[in-house]
Amino acid sequence: MDKSYQPQDIEQRLYERWEEQGYFAPQGDGEPYCIVIPPPNVTGTLHMGHAFQDTIMDALTRYHRMKGHRTLWQPGMDHAGIATQMVVERLLNSEGTSRRDLGREKFVERVWQWKDESGGKIARQTRRLGASVDWSRDRFTMDEGLSEAVRDVFVQLYEEDLIYRGKRLVNWDPVLHTALSDLEVLSDDEAGHLWHFRYPLASGDGHLVVATTRPETMLGDSAVAVHPDDERYQDLVGQEIILPIVGRRIPIIADDYVDPEFGTGCVKITPAHDFNDYDIGKRHDLPVYNILTDDAALNDEVPESYRGLDRFVARDKIVAEFQSLELLEKIEEYTVKIPRGDRSHAVVEPYLTDQWYVKIEPLAKPAIEAVETGRIKFVPENWSKTYFDWMYNIQDWCISRQLWWGHRIPAWYDDEGKVYVGHDEDAVREKHGLGADIALRQDDDVLDTWFSSALWPFSTLGWPEKTDAVKEFYPGNVLVTGFDIIFFWVARMIMFGMKFMGDVPFREVYIHGLIRDQDGQKMSKSKGNVLDPLDLIDGIDLEALVRKRTAGMMQDHLSPKIEKSTRQHFPDGIDAFGCDALRMTFGALATTGRDIRFDLGRIEGYKNFCNKLWNAARYVLMNTESLDEGDVEFTAADRWIRARLDETTREMHKHFRTYRLDLAVQAVYEFTWHEFCDWYLELSKPVLQSDESSVELQRGTRRTLIDVLETLLRLLHPLIPFVTEEIWEQVAERAGIEGETIMLRPYPEASDDSADDQAVADIEWVKQFVLGIRQIRGEMDISPGKALPVILQHASASDQQRATTHAPLLQRVGRVDAISVLADDDEPPAAATALLGDLRLLVPMKGLIDVDAERARLEKQMDKVRGELAKANGKLGNEKFVNNAPPAVVEQERERVADFEKTLTQLSEQVQKLDELA
Repeated sequence: MDKSYQPQDIEQRLYERWEEQGYFAPQGDGEPYCIVIPPPNVTGTLHMGHAFQDTIMDALTRYHRMKGHRTLWQPGMDHAGIATQMVVERLLNSEGTSRRDLGREKFVERVWQWKDESGGKIARQTRRLGASVDWSRDRFTMDEGLSEAVRDVFVQLYEEDLIYRGKRLVNWDPVLHTALSDLEVLSDDEAGHLWHFRYPLASGDGHLVVATTRPETMLGDSAVAVHPDDERYQDLVGQEIILPIVGRRIPIIADDYVDPEFGTGCVKITPAHDFNDYDIGKRHDLPVYNILTDDAALNDEVPESYRGLDRFVARDKIVAEFQSLELLEKIEEYTVKIPRGDRSHAVVEPYLTDQWYVKIEPLAKPAIEAVETGRIKFVPENWSKTYFDWMYNIQDWCISRQLWWGHRIPAWYDDEGKVYVGHDEDAVREKHGLGADIALRQDDDVLDTWFSSALWPFSTLGWPEKTDAVKEFYPGNVLVTGFDIIFFWVARMIMFGMKFMGDVPFREVYIHGLIRDQDGQKMSKSKGNVLDPLDLIDGIDLEALVRKRTAGMMQDHLSPKIEKSTRQHFPDGIDAFGCDALRMTFGALATTGRDIRFDLGRIEGYKNFCNKLWNAARYVLMNTESLDEGDVEFTAADRWIRARLDETTREMHKHFRTYRLDLAVQAVYEFTWHEFCDWYLELSKPVLQSDESSVELQRGTRRTLIDVLETLLRLLHPLIPFVTEEIWEQVAERAGIEGETIMLRPYPEASDDSADDQAVADIEWVKQFVLGIRQIRGEMDISPGKALPVILQHASASDQQRATTHAPLLQRVGRVDAISVLADDDEPPAAATALLGDLRLLVPMKGLIDVDAERARLEKQMDKVRGELAKANGKLGNEKFVNNAPPAVVEQERERVADFEKTLTQLSEQVQKLDELA
């Protein structure tokens, strides 16, 4: 083996071999196990959330593959309707043209061209993470097979009256010119105003005051509403007001929706531009005045002087006109929830249009029951409440989008507007007996991207064909996803799976948290805290990182800010850590929490872990060159490490079963670093390097070294596949194990008779003995290489027996010169002491240290620390410093004070020990 672990030399080489050999495909005749990948957008690149999620899925997939299951991790990508159309439209704009210039057919061709050029990027990045998906089954939501499934579902739902077309109020994005679902609208508090307008009574006997946050919509008012029990206005119900500017007479109505405590208790009603007003309008049969165009400008339904004005320009003009008419009562500062499109960030308008809808209640009921009865289990279970909260209150799903890229709705219209639905135009003509003389026009809209995504668990397997893959791998075993798309995707897959497959799409839904930066902040370009997982794997220098982050910015004015924050967060660029270190970090972070903080310090630690494993393997291989067959005898240390390995194996199975990768990482890390590397390798040296050890003992230790390492590599493989594969190939050759790859070897199983309480107790005693001696060395500043005499005080019979039996270990590993037992009535010498239960380990200090010189050294060190402590306390006592310095700097100074105080305490304790020895 090479002297040092170099991940860049092995990772891509190994992955290419795995893929070429077809190791990722389902193999054997074991029980099927299937995970479908949440399809990333074709527009995207691999971000930290993808990398985190893919690591979890790959670990589960590799684990079950090694368990002997026929394992399928189904890959694919989503066509991402709105996002992709935006990207290509921006590209066209940069070339001086537009989609309108190209026309629909040419524009769609251009999108496919862009997809072929750019769509492979995220697949290449997924490979770089070591994802063992079956690439031979890679799917795309606009593939012909998946498109056929989409048409099949649409036609069936339509024929069962579960899809309908209707004119209803929708969320309208005036930039993208499309309807949005409620889930695609982000509503946040923003500073705004509340305008109070006077509406004159038609009788001329005064006015009513209404309050609004959207003055421009008053041009579409159909009524003013009051609460039926509001005594202030009961006499006015049924009368009319004159709508200012417009001059329209509108009624005063009573409705329970009105809150008499809000404002004056009078509410303007605009059915075409407010969802609640729309419902009130239907209850009272009010006329509907749509005053906006697709661009959110004012249309011909408004007075001429307002036509064509942008909605916000019209707002200012209306307020000014109310003021000039002396009908503006007052203006208040007000915090308003502003709805914005999640892609365009434009303010969304409630807008009355013809759209296609799924009648959702009949589909929702079986999906609710599937979770209620336990056929689908959420992990952690508390996420089922989130699912139920939405499903119990679910509304019909608007599935049409006014885009060109996506699955075009399979509906056609004749010249009279009659609609025909079918798989294609020929099928429509045949079914309805329509000759070539009858002109048909296909609906211009496409389906919501989430419509095709809802079919993902079965369309990717070949449905509507009855393929072998459908029979074998549906339903899948688990869906791994973030909590942010429980509504978008998880619920809809369950509904469509139950409807079209008659079964749940998966048995479990493992919900993980979202990756944040080390301070708990959301990662975003503008904050400069975004991490590209490939940069963590391969490394990147600062200047290249700055260029990468500022290239292709849609908003050029943000580039300086991004450059500054990037230089602040990553002054030295990013080191290359390798894929395994990143994966191990993600595994350790896979807790049950909602937010997950990613700290670069942790990935550094797991890079060190990979190096530790590599060096341990070099030691094992160097010391097992003469591995031979024959009688073996195992030492207590051999039996101890085998018992601990079995216990760790049981823990790994438990943690994989319960989706606690964080606990799995913790268990295998502790075993590898602390028990195997730190202890067992050291405990093996006295046996292998002593002429007094029998051939059988040396053979037993060599066999244990190779067996434990080989088993440990298999335990680790689902988490860190590259370094384990590279080491395993050499270990397998040494051990005479057949097989081409570790990933197709069985996952370790703990033996039923592995308990060896005596060996475990003995070695734990040895460890505590050695740690006690090391503690004395540290406190007394004694050289690690100096052999120390040890006296046992209050030693029990078992203590004395262990000290005799394991003397070679204690002498070699603990650097102990001689061990003696102090009689009960003997006076102990001046000695440093460590406790091992009731047993006291005494190390006589006579001749070991110069007490006076050591005291002088410690007091000099204490003086230096007191000086630093005084400086730090001086800073914190300065109000200017505390009030003006960045909070992080002040906190850092407080931490320094705590560290100095802790150091002083430790030094004082050492001086006290010296005084006891004098």
